[in-house]
Amino acid sequence: MRTCPVCRGAVKGRVDKIYCSVQCKSVDQYEKKLKSEKFYFQVDKQLKINRKILKKYNVSGLTTIRRETLHNEGFNPHFFTHIWKNDKGDVYLFCYDVGFLGITHNNKQKYLLVTWQEYMGEKLALNT
Repeated sequence: MRTCPVCRGAVKGRVDKIYCSVQCKSVDQYEKKLKSEKFYFQVDKQLKINRKILKKYNVSGLTTIRRETLHNEGFNPHFFTHIWKNDKGDVYLFCYDVGFLGITHNNKQKYLLVTWQEYMGEKLALNT
């Protein structure tokens, strides 16, 4: 006997039938859609938080700041929109128009913050 994944009721009919009713099928598809959209909303929210924090500390367009300062405000370096590699091979991660590069300075973990420049578009690195 097969059971419906939504209501645990008996599934009658074709061998490949999954749900006991059209309503249960609809409920399951709606919940799956909500879960996938929730993921995108969470990613979008974190990207916006990251950008807001980077903009807050990068007023001049080029700044160095301790990593812990950004992390304490909710910054998550695993969320970024694109990357850019300079001629030295340094890979900057960007949240829209503000980027960061992890560095060590005086034995302290820091980020070098930069603002996107037109010349960077020529060397946009998507698959590095």
